Amino acid sequence: MPSKRLLGIVFAALFAGSLYATDVALNPEHPDRYVVAKGDTLWDISAMFLRDPWLWPEVWYVNPQVKNPHLIYPGDILTLVYVDGKPQLQMSRGYPTVNLSPQIREESLDNAIPTIPLDAIQPFLTRAIVAGANELDTAPYVVASAGEHVITGVSDRVYVRGIEDRENSVYDIFRPGNPYIDPDTEEVLGYEALFVGTGPIEQYGDPATLFLAATTREIRVSDRLRPADQSTPVTHFQPHAPDADLEGHIISVIDGVTQIGQFNVVAIDLGTREGIEAGHVFRIFQRGHTIKDKVSGNRNDTIKLPDEDAGLIMVFRTFEKVSFGLVMKATSAIHINDFVRTP
Repeated sequence: MPSKRLLGIVFAALFAGSLYATDVALNPEHPDRYVVAKGDTLWDISAMFLRDPWLWPEVWYVNPQVKNPHLIYPGDILTLVYVDGKPQLQMSRGYPTVNLSPQIREESLDNAIPTIPLDAIQPFLTRAIVAGANELDTAPYVVASAGEHVITGVSDRVYVRGIEDRENSVYDIFRPGNPYIDPDTEEVLGYEALFVGTGPIEQYGDPATLFLAATTREIRVSDRLRPADQSTPVTHFQPHAPDADLEGHIISVIDGVTQIGQFNVVAIDLGTREGIEAGHVFRIFQRGHTIKDKVSGNRNDTIKLPDEDAGLIMVFRTFEKVSFGLVMKATSAIHINDFVRTP
């Protein structure tokens, strides 16, 4: 059954860079040439050249002679040219010209410039989760602190109940939070699970003893445990618009600030069931207020003001019904229940 947010499908085709799905508008103050510097992000560089940074792939010329052409490194040279009247960005590796004996040159993926500022999302790449309805209720839990601690934190030990096997030796600790709710249908999309610590099991049993190797805040009785996520997080994204015209809402902001600005992490009520993937870009619209028309003469006459463009968000982590995104641009104050739409 199609999602209520699936308003229509937009088909796009790119043939060797000669056909463009979207008319790409350049930044009026774009440079003709830029040398990539350490500390740059792909989004920032895209914004130098383009009005809409997520359209980077539309103008990117893949040079088959350049190893890892989709990755950009400090020292690389970007040049804006025109091919058949269309803008095109070409890259050349900024290696110095020297005579060397034949050898293999290796480039670390970690040295490539990131798409977005990773320090803003690092804690959320693996340790922020959206839990199912009963997932945390049935998970192992902290039953007591070992020792007479006023505050239980790093280097302390806690007692845990509910660990029935010994397949996992390291656990992450989460604090159950508020539900994520669809503001239109009131469907519960999942539950916030706030990461508060991690550590290895020192002794199995009922209760088991866990050493707190790292904590982000005080560990409390009833905090829940999951086997630690050992996967390597995705850190390189390709910004792009969804193929479908989608509409959703901002339903939560991490750490509970009341007004949302640039580089805040937010949750939206769109997930993999709507086809959302990491790198998807949405435009944010501030919800228009409904006001009384004091001029019409009708005391009950109201009118809804237009929704106003408020910024951009890029998704960096997805779950079935919820996704986490980073606010890349904020042109005005952003709030819970503001809209996100395909740009």
